[in-house]
Amino acid sequence: MTIRVVIADDHPVYRSGLAGVLADADDIDVVGEAADGAAALTLAAELQPDVILMDLHMPGITGVEATRRLIGRTSVLVLTMFDDDESVLAAMRAGARGYLVKGAAGDRIVGAVRAVAAGEAVFGADVAGRVLGAFADDRRAGRPVQPFPTLTDREREILGMIAAGWSNTDIARRLVLSDKTVRNHVSNIFAKLQVADRSQAIVRAREAGLGVSPSDT
Repeated sequence: MTIRVVIADDHPVYRSGLAGVLADADDIDVVGEAADGAAALTLAAELQPDVILMDLHMPGITGVEATRRLIGRTSVLVLTMFDDDESVLAAMRAGARGYLVKGAAGDRIVGAVRAVAAGEAVFGADVAGRVLGAFADDRRAGRPVQPFPTLTDREREILGMIAAGWSNTDIARRLVLSDKTVRNHVSNIFAKLQVADRSQAIVRAREAGLGVSPSDT
């Protein structure tokens, strides 16, 4: 099976070099290149790639926002020069399946593309260490560590309501959202948690301590 890849980065020279690296892999086909988040979203809809290699800081729609909008449609592997905790955690919460820092060896990038396409999560050892360190600092400081870090605050709120037995209609009415918006949020939640249906999401949520009953809210 050939892995279809779109490269989203606002530096044309880097895009070209990365495309050359991936071209050496027989099972990877670079089907498109985007210079910003908006173009990445357009190409994702037109080309339906398996993986998008996404830079975080691009003009217009950022890589983080583009990643959030792509959840459930394709897998995103972040490849950026930023390895600070804030950037990594933002990408994770947006739903990125992997995170590598620019400068990673070509074989490492190729391997990460294959892993993400297969449904695995890939984070460089240095990045993983920084994330774990950030969580540990939160615990030591007594700050609550939110479950499911790939979820946005809104998605986590909706997941808690689902776990408490709220229907989509009830959630929409309570949060003053359209039914379609709630359905989109629920779809994103299922994709990020890798669950097939509402019952599986409820089990995961309750195991993490989410799910206040409607009468308590």
